[in-house]
Amino acid sequence: MTDDELKALVASLAVAQHKTDEQMKRTDEKLKRMGITLGNVTNNQGDVAEEFFFQSLIKDNRLGSIRFDDVVKNMEKHRGKIQEEYDLVMTNGDALAVVEVKYKAHKNDLDKLDRKMRHFKQLFPIYQHYKQYGAIASFHINDEAKAEALRRGYFVLQRSGDLVHTDASAHLTVL
Repeated sequence: MTDDELKALVASLAVAQHKTDEQMKRTDEKLKRMGITLGNVTNNQGDVAEEFFFQSLIKDNRLGSIRFDDVVKNMEKHRGKIQEEYDLVMTNGDALAVVEVKYKAHKNDLDKLDRKMRHFKQLFPIYQHYKQYGAIASFHINDEAKAEALRRGYFVLQRSGDLVHTDASAHLTVL
C-alpha cells in the first residue's frame, strides 16, 4: 500500500467515523425525546420485581416458618457516614428481615446484602434487640448464587406458582 493509498484510507475511515458519530447522536436525541434510556429499562425491571415481591409478601407474610406483621418498601436512611436504601423490610415483635430485590440476582448482589445487613441496626437502633434475617428476592437467580445465598444463611425468594392466566375465544380453532 502506498502512502497516498494509506492517507486515502485513513481519511475515508475518519469520514465514516464522523458519520457514525453523528447518527448515534441523532439516535440518542430521538430516544431521549421519547423518554427511553437503557437505565430506564433496567430501573423498570427492578421496579416490576420489587412490586411483585412486595405484593406477594403482603399476601403471604412469611419467610420459612417466621411470620411477620408488616412489610415496608423503600426505606432509606443516612446516619453519620453510613447511607443505605432497603428494598423491603419485614418486622414482627422480635424479628426483622431485610429483603434485597433484584430482577436477576448475581453473586455480587449478596455482598451488597451483607453490607446492608451489617448497617441496618446502626441506621435503625430501635431494632437493636431484634433477631435479624436476610433474603434475596429475584425473578431469576443462577444456581451458584442461590447456593452461596443459602450458605450465607439467607432466605432465597423466587417467583413461582400459578402465574399464567389463559383467556380463550368461545370459537377455538382446532386443526
